[in-house]
Amino acid sequence: MSAIHDREQYIDEALNKAELAKKEMARLTAQNEDLLKEARAERDVILKEAKTLKDSIVNEAKTQAQAEGAKLIEKAKIEIENQKKAALLELKDQVSTLSLDIAERVLRNQLQDKAKQQELVTGLLKDVELN
Repeated sequence: MSAIHDREQYIDEALNKAELAKKEMARLTAQNEDLLKEARAERDVILKEAKTLKDSIVNEAKTQAQAEGAKLIEKAKIEIENQKKAALLELKDQVSTLSLDIAERVLRNQLQDKAKQQELVTGLLKDVELN
């Protein structure tokens, strides 16, 4: 009878150990699920922060590129205006030089004759007297 009793006791202990192991396994599984939930939550937070940072960097880069583009456009406009002014000055200078050359040639042509010289001087004097 003692053997049966020992056997029953051994089976009871084994069942108790199995029940404890089952409870421990359930506890560990629950703990594992909690850890997984925490890890997923942390991952989501990290991904959200990364997206926010990425968006911020992209927006900053766009803003900076637009500002630099505007500066380049403004510089180009100023340069074009300066070149336009320089070209106009050069054109005016060339027109002045050409006009003086033409006037000089016309006057030389007209002043080759003494009568024409006298006529020009008389006309100029009349203009001076009238003014």
